[in-house]
Amino acid sequence: MIASAQPTKNKKLIGPKHLASRGEEMSSTEVAFDVPTFINSRRTGITQYVVVALCGLVMFLDGFDTQAISYMAPSIAKEFGLTKQLLGPIFSSALAGLMVGYLLVSPLSDRFGHRKLVVISTFAFALPTFATIFATNVAELIVLRFVTGIALGSVIPSAIALTTEFSPARLRATFVLAIYCGFSLGFVAAGAVAAWSIPEYGWRSMLWIGAAAPTVVAILTLMFLPESMDFLIRTNAKPDAVWRVVRRVDRALPVQGPAQFVTDVAERRSAVGSLFSSGRGVGTLVIWAVFMLNLAEFYALQSWLPSMLTNVGHSLNTVALATTMTTVGGIVAAFAIGPAMDRIGPYGSLATVYLAGVLFVVLFGYSIDKQSWMMVAAAFCAGFCISGGQKSVIALAAIYYPTSIRSTGVGWALGIGRLGGIGGPLLIGALLAYHLSAQHILYVASVPMLIAGLLILMLGHWYGRDRMKDQG
Repeated sequence: MIASAQPTKNKKLIGPKHLASRGEEMSSTEVAFDVPTFINSRRTGITQYVVVALCGLVMFLDGFDTQAISYMAPSIAKEFGLTKQLLGPIFSSALAGLMVGYLLVSPLSDRFGHRKLVVISTFAFALPTFATIFATNVAELIVLRFVTGIALGSVIPSAIALTTEFSPARLRATFVLAIYCGFSLGFVAAGAVAAWSIPEYGWRSMLWIGAAAPTVVAILTLMFLPESMDFLIRTNAKPDAVWRVVRRVDRALPVQGPAQFVTDVAERRSAVGSLFSSGRGVGTLVIWAVFMLNLAEFYALQSWLPSMLTNVGHSLNTVALATTMTTVGGIVAAFAIGPAMDRIGPYGSLATVYLAGVLFVVLFGYSIDKQSWMMVAAAFCAGFCISGGQKSVIALAAIYYPTSIRSTGVGWALGIGRLGGIGGPLLIGALLAYHLSAQHILYVASVPMLIAGLLILMLGHWYGRDRMKDQG
């Protein structure tokens, strides 16, 4: 289904095979331009790669900031005389802010424009990061990290929504996974920068970098990131404004464009309510459940893996290598799973990843006290499915929801999924309290992967059966 920003009664829709000849003027009174069909029919051009690159940079900064606090924590504790217990609220405040950003701020993107929220949010997480340089007590640190978390949480769904909209359907999952690799690379970069800057310049140097970089990226997004065409059409922007964005995708189009544009049907309910309308209710709940299961698995692994590996006798270097390999596995996965989702289908591809994850997590448990090379290889494979699965389910959510509520759909899935991210490490801690071995804990950790795989298979069967997807 499609809806026009302006009435299109008795108007002829212009698709890829009916575009005006290059250099010719288009009639502004007789035709309406089909934007989703246009994007899907065109070869990927420089504008789309600019969108992917800028959104990937935003995700990179998000990952950098999220991980940087972990490296700053020992120095912060020493300077302020804090115990390890007092560091907990500092870490948690940013996570709480992320949930607020995902659930409450990201829906504003569908109402006010994805580009605006990307630019504003990127500036917004630079400011409290800069202010944190001058924090003098724990209360100030907690408040500033919370505000930073809100900005971080609000920018991700908008970046994903913009990337999805400017991606042709044949490359949609690939591009979403590509920008989400930026988040993982930010994690890795934070460690490399911290190893150089903190010993040399102190923990505040990370904040100087963490404030300066998003300021630069925000300026770049302000200058070069296009606004969502879907948003412009739905808000009845002037035809010339829409056409300028269209021509950025294909400069060969004539200067004079049509007066009418069509896009995906806009939801009339509130953005959050629309997640449960048009037959999407069950699918939304299934996606939320999978997000919770995957994030529980991911954060449990990230939180407890170093301790578990140390306890079974591995050296510090081996522990660091294995932990890094779980992240590297997720990055490599993006280059395999994205194209598979685009070419074979998103549901079958993602379900395969999760079901393979059952085997690899069990193998990881089996090898955890074996030779280092075997354990590290298993860590890579487990990370491929766990971290790669997390990136892929975000791409699935971006594909599942229509353009008009995509930012809200992704934001709420990420926000609800954080409940799993909170619960996963707590559950592992409880199992350790019952003196379960690391090997048996990882065997138990394979169960969420099995449930997630079965849920995705169910969603794919139901979604394909009802043929309810008609989205750009």
